[in-house]
Amino acid sequence: MALPDFLVKKIPKQENIKRVRALLDDPSLHTVCESASCPNIGECFSKNTLTFMILGNICTRQCRFCGVEKGTPLPADPEEPRRIAEAVKKLGLNYVVITSVTRDDLPDGGARQFARAIHTLRQANPAIQIEVLIPDFKGDLNALQIILEALPDVLNHNLETVPRLYPAIRPQADYLRSLELISRAKALKKEVYTKSGFMVGLGEAESEVIALQVDLKSAGCDVVTVGQYLPPSKDHPPVERYVDPKEFVEYQKIGQRLGFKKIICGPFVRSSYLAAEILCKKHSDY
Repeated sequence: MALPDFLVKKIPKQENIKRVRALLDDPSLHTVCESASCPNIGECFSKNTLTFMILGNICTRQCRFCGVEKGTPLPADPEEPRRIAEAVKKLGLNYVVITSVTRDDLPDGGARQFARAIHTLRQANPAIQIEVLIPDFKGDLNALQIILEALPDVLNHNLETVPRLYPAIRPQADYLRSLELISRAKALKKEVYTKSGFMVGLGEAESEVIALQVDLKSAGCDVVTVGQYLPPSKDHPPVERYVDPKEFVEYQKIGQRLGFKKIICGPFVRSSYLAAEILCKKHSDY
């Protein structure tokens, strides 16, 4: 299927990527921008923005849409939070997004590593804003509480796609479990903003997209991002349909009518893309 003009993006300038990587000066630090082959990497790196990926770069799950390497990961690195804090200082960031591979091999799923990263960043800069993009922890409420007690500004967990497509796209995940995580997060810490994202173009119907938005609103989700699925390689599931930009506008209008505090939809929108710009600097700005 030919790529439509609205999805053609300039080849990222390698000097931007090399500059940020040199500034980090630590090959053991991972970014989801690189590991997941994000199409926005050139744009984001040119602005000194990125999404840190903790707990290594090997995932224990087999989500078919994702470009992150799958397999047996290494043990969690206790020095990782400190190195991220040092990198954040070098980059001059005031808003930090941290995600992780899914670590079903760890008793807490990696929740304590998220909490350590939040605490370490706040010790270095008490005013910093932190968004965490977390896995589902197999529904473990204790793992979720560990992260919430560290008080991130935003807790993000992606639904990724409509429930009908979970067996094919997210075989080890559970749609209702992910919704429950968002709902519990909002119930436990109302002051923490909840966020979720999903892709279109995988074969979902418009009615399913609307139903997903309704589910997220009912679960207490504050912020939603919707973007076009683009396969990271030829080995990934092909695009079923390239969604016209006008349809993204309609999805955004639907979300606004539902009452989300923020909903951003577009072909290149990703869960952590321009996160600091999408979310206001002060919660009271909503």
